[in-house]
Amino acid sequence: MLKLLLGDPNARKLKRYQPILSDINILEEEISPLTDDELRAKTALFRSQLDKISNFDLQRECLDELLPEAFAVVREASKRVLGMRHFDVQLIGGMVLHEGQIAEMKTGEGKTLVATLPSYLNALTGRGVHVVTVNDYLARRDAEWMGQVHRFLGLSVGLIQQDMNPLERRKNYQCDITYATNSELGFDYLRDNMANDINEIVQKNFQFCIIDEVDSILIDEARTPLIISGQVERPQEKYQKAAEVVLALQRAAEMGKDGIDPEGDYEVDEKQRTCTLTDEGFAKSEQLLNVSDLYDPKDPWAHYITNALKAKELFIKDVNYIVRSNEAVIVDEFTGRVMPGRRWSDGQHQAIEAKEQLPIQPETQTLASITYQNFFLLYPRLAGMTGTAKTEEVEFEKTYQLETTVIPTNRPRSREDWVDQVFKTEAAKWRAVANETAQIHNQGRPVLVGTTSVEKSEVLSALLSEQKIPHNLLNAKPENVEREAEIVAQAGRAGAVTIATNMAGRGTDIILGGNSDYMARLKVREALAPKLVKPEDGHKPPIPLQRQDQSSTGFGEENENSKNIKSQTITKSVPVSSLYPCILTDDTEKVLIELERKLVKAWGDRKLSPIDLEDRISTAAEKAPTEDPLIKSLREAISTVKSEYDVVVKQEEKHVREVGGLHVIGTERHESRRVDNQLRGRAGRQGDLGSTRFFLSLGDNLLRIFGGERVASLMNAFRVDEDIPIESGMLTRSLESAQKKVETYYFDIRKQVFEYDEVMNNQRRAVYSERHRVLEGIELKKQVIGYGERTMQEIVFAYVNSDLPSEEWDLQQLVSKVQEFVYLLDDLKPSDIKGLDIDELQAFLQEQLRNAYDLKETQIEKDRPGLMREAERFFILQQIDTLWREHLQAMDALRESVGLRGYGQKDPLIEYKNEGYDMFLEMMTNMRRNVIYSMFMFQPAPPEKN
Repeated sequence: MLKLLLGDPNARKLKRYQPILSDINILEEEISPLTDDELRAKTALFRSQLDKISNFDLQRECLDELLPEAFAVVREASKRVLGMRHFDVQLIGGMVLHEGQIAEMKTGEGKTLVATLPSYLNALTGRGVHVVTVNDYLARRDAEWMGQVHRFLGLSVGLIQQDMNPLERRKNYQCDITYATNSELGFDYLRDNMANDINEIVQKNFQFCIIDEVDSILIDEARTPLIISGQVERPQEKYQKAAEVVLALQRAAEMGKDGIDPEGDYEVDEKQRTCTLTDEGFAKSEQLLNVSDLYDPKDPWAHYITNALKAKELFIKDVNYIVRSNEAVIVDEFTGRVMPGRRWSDGQHQAIEAKEQLPIQPETQTLASITYQNFFLLYPRLAGMTGTAKTEEVEFEKTYQLETTVIPTNRPRSREDWVDQVFKTEAAKWRAVANETAQIHNQGRPVLVGTTSVEKSEVLSALLSEQKIPHNLLNAKPENVEREAEIVAQAGRAGAVTIATNMAGRGTDIILGGNSDYMARLKVREALAPKLVKPEDGHKPPIPLQRQDQSSTGFGEENENSKNIKSQTITKSVPVSSLYPCILTDDTEKVLIELERKLVKAWGDRKLSPIDLEDRISTAAEKAPTEDPLIKSLREAISTVKSEYDVVVKQEEKHVREVGGLHVIGTERHESRRVDNQLRGRAGRQGDLGSTRFFLSLGDNLLRIFGGERVASLMNAFRVDEDIPIESGMLTRSLESAQKKVETYYFDIRKQVFEYDEVMNNQRRAVYSERHRVLEGIELKKQVIGYGERTMQEIVFAYVNSDLPSEEWDLQQLVSKVQEFVYLLDDLKPSDIKGLDIDELQAFLQEQLRNAYDLKETQIEKDRPGLMREAERFFILQQIDTLWREHLQAMDALRESVGLRGYGQKDPLIEYKNEGYDMFLEMMTNMRRNVIYSMFMFQPAPPEKN
C-alpha cells in the first residue's frame, strides 16, 4: 500500500542519478577525441585539484564534483584498453558504489567492470582503495584484467596473494588500488597489530573499500571470526583414544511419538551442530576410558569426547573437508574451494585428524581475532556489489549501515525458471538429474549442474559416466581446482556439461559458445610451458575433456550441426568436447613454434615458474601500451590464435542460442535463497536465452533438518512411485518457510557473534592503539613514567584508608610495596612520609619515582646509549602481547560460562560486558605494573671489551 502511495523508493533513487548520467554521456563526446597521453594527463589534473584540499570532508565534496568527468575518462580508457564500454546502468552502479551503498546487479551485468569507476575516482586522493574478492584467483584475475584500465590512466595497482612475503605485501598496499581477498586483508590487519617493529606493518590507513560478492563476505562468512593462533602442547594420544571410544558409542534415534527418550549413547542436533552424551553415554565412555569422571580437572576427557563425536557425525569427508597429502584440508562451505593452511580451532581439527588416522598436529590457542563485521567497519567508507542482496537488506542496514540499491539490467531477462521437481528419495532425484542432463545435452545445449558438496558432485559424475556423457567436474579436489579456468572457459560450449560444487564467486561468466579469449591464452600457455617452465615446479598442461564414446551422444563428430559448423570454417574442426574449438592452421602452428624459439633464447630454457609464465601471458593479453618486443610477439600470437578460435566459437554461439542457451540444474535448495539465485543467475546473462530447474528430494538436508514434522507427514502421505516427481504448493511453501527459518537462525548467530565481539572490539582498539604508539616510539619515557605514576597512586589507595586518622596508616607496609617495584628507593623510610595527607603522599611518591627513573636511565645510558628507549619498547610490547593473549583466553572462557546465567534471569550479554570490562581494567593495571617492575629490575650485560 505504501509503495502505491509513495512510489518505489528504489526507482526514486535511480531517478536521482539520471542528470549525472546525462553529464557523463555529454562529456564522452569531448573525451573521445583525446590522444592516449591527453587522456592519461586527466589523472594528474584531477590529483592536483584534490591535493589543494587537506580536509577529508571537503575532499569528498570535490570527488562528487569530479565524478562525471572521471567516470567519462574511465569509460573511454576501458573502451581503448579492454574493448569494453560501460553501459549506462553500469555507470549508475558506479555512482551507487561511490556513495557507499550496495549495488545489486544480476549475474553477467559486468560488476567487475563497474568497480573500475569508483575505485579510480577514490584512488585520486592518494589514500588507497581496496577492492575485495572472495578468493585469490579472482583477486589476481581482476588486478590483471581491470587493472589494465587503472595502469593505462597512470595509477598503480597492487595485488595481495596468500603466499606473499611481508615486503611484497607492503609494496602492494602502498599502491593506489589494491586487489585482495577478505581473509588476507583481515589477517594482515591482525598481523600488523602483532608486529614488533614499525617496518613490519604492511597496511596503511583505511579509506575506501569495494567488496565484490558482498553478501558472501559480509553475511555468509561473518558467522566465523578471523583468528590467528599459536601452538600449545596438548597430549595427542587423547585425541586418538577419544576417536576409538566414540566408534563404540551408538547414536540415539529421533525421539519417539510417545515422548520417551530413545535409547542411545549420544544425541545429535544438526540444526545447532552439537552432540550431547546421554547418561548411558557418559557411563559407557567412563568405563571405556577407565576413568571415574569425564570432567575431572586433573584429567579432563569431556572436551575430547565431544569433539570426537562432532568429527564423527557433523564433519563429513568430501563435504566439510578433503584429505590431501596426509592432511585434512577444510572446504569452504560458501565457495566450494579448499582452504589450505586454515584449521578449525578448539581441538576440532585434531579430532578430525584422529578420525581419519592422519598425523595429529599440535593444538592452537588464540593470539588475535576479529569478526568480519568489526573489521570492515574500520573503513570510513564501505561499498559492495552482488547479484543477490535484497533478501538480506535489513541486516546490511542494521549491522553495516549500508543501503541496497537494485540496478536494472542492461537488457530484459529472457531466462525461464522451470517448476521444481520433488522426489520421494534422494536416489530417485539423482537419477532424474542425470536423465535431464542427458536430454538437454543431446539437444546441443550446455548444462551447468550445481551440487552442494564434493561427495554429491562425484555421485552425479558416476551416473553421467554410466550414460557415457562427457562432462567436467569443478569441485574442491585439487586436480579439479587447477583446471578451473579451463573448465569455465568451455562451460558455455555446445553440448558441454559442467558439474560445480558452488557457483557463488566463481567470477568467470559462462559465455555461450565458449570464451575464445581464455582459450587462446590457455593454448599459448600449453605450447610454451614445456620449454619455458621449470620441470620441478610440477606444471601440468591443461587436460582436455576426453569424450568417452563419440557415437553415443547427439553431439559427436558426425552430428549434423557439427558438419554445418565445420563446413563454414576455414579451420580443421575437432570434437566440441576437447579443450579447444578447432585445430590451428599450419601457419598459426609455425607462429607458435617460432615464438617458443624466440622466448627460450630470451628467457632461458625451462627457467620460469608457472606463475612467471602466467604473468607474462596476462600482460601480453592486456591492451596497455608496452615497449617490450617479446611481450608484443606474445600478444600477436595470442591474437592470431584467438582470431581462429573466434570463427568457430561464433558459429557455436549461434547454434547454442538457437537451441535455447545454457540450462542450469540445482540439485538441492541451499540454506539461503541467495545462493539459489546465484546459481540461477548463471543462465540468461545479458538477455541471453536460458532455463533453470531445481530437483529436490524429501530427504534433502534443508527439508530434513528445518522442515519439521510437516514434511515428515508428507513423506508418509505420498504413496506414489519414487521416480515420479511430486508437485505440491504445500511442499513449496514448506521449502520457502524452511529457508526463511534458516536465514533467520543464521542472522541471529551473526548478530550474537557481532554483539559479543563489540565488547572485545572496544578493548581491541585500546590495546592496538597503545601498541601502535609504542611501535612509532612516540614519547616512550613519558608513557612509562605515566605507568609508574598510576602504580604509585594505586599503592597509596591500597594501603591508606582515608577514613582512618593518618597516625593509624600502615606506612611501613606501603614503603615496602613501593620498594618492591622501585628498588632504587631502598633508602625511603616511613618517617620520610609521616604527616603527609593522601594527595601530598601521592605527589611525593610520584616525584620519587621520576627521580629514580632518571637515575636508572643515567646508569644505563652511561654504558649503552639508546638502550633505555629500546628496553621501554621491548617491555611494553612484551607485556601487552602476553597479557592480551591470556585475556583472550579468559574472555573465551567467560563467554562460555555466562550462557548459563540466562537461567538465573540475567542477560548473558550484559554479564559478559560488565565482567569483561572489569577483566580488561585488571589486565591494563597488571601491564602497567609489570612494565615498571621490569624497567627497574633489568640490568644490561656489560659491554664487550675489545
